[in-house]
Amino acid sequence: MIYVGSEAPDFTLPDQFGEEVRLSDFREKKVILSFHPLAWTSICEEQVKELEAIYDELSELNAIPLSISVDPVPTKRAWAKHMGVVKTSLLSDFWPHGKVARAYGLFNEERGISGRAVIVVDEGGRVVYAREYPLGEKPDMVEVLEFLRSKSK
Repeated sequence: MIYVGSEAPDFTLPDQFGEEVRLSDFREKKVILSFHPLAWTSICEEQVKELEAIYDELSELNAIPLSISVDPVPTKRAWAKHMGVVKTSLLSDFWPHGKVARAYGLFNEERGISGRAVIVVDEGGRVVYAREYPLGEKPDMVEVLEFLRSKSK
């Protein structure tokens, strides 16, 4: 997995509406890259819903969450609607399959999915926080919020 201090690989991925989202377009914000394996799974749903629930708090900390998995855009759109997610961008790393997950060292070749991780990219494009989680464990967003608060003092 990518390590703290690395320059975050730039990428452009479509969101759940098919709109292109480019990491480098957020250079004046911290970006929370929340990787999850697949849509329509319970832990992934909890992970994305938590991002949506803390979206305003992240905004106050000059941060924006981006949720990333290998699911195609139509799946992301239907899943976002099902969950009631309206603020958080759900990005499709579908084609080339897992290219962004690979760039961040998170692609599981055997399963064809991304690992589960949270990576924070600062305003200068550097990785300042990186933590991978077991597939069966939801990321600790309280820890991420505490990290962001400590950096905004």
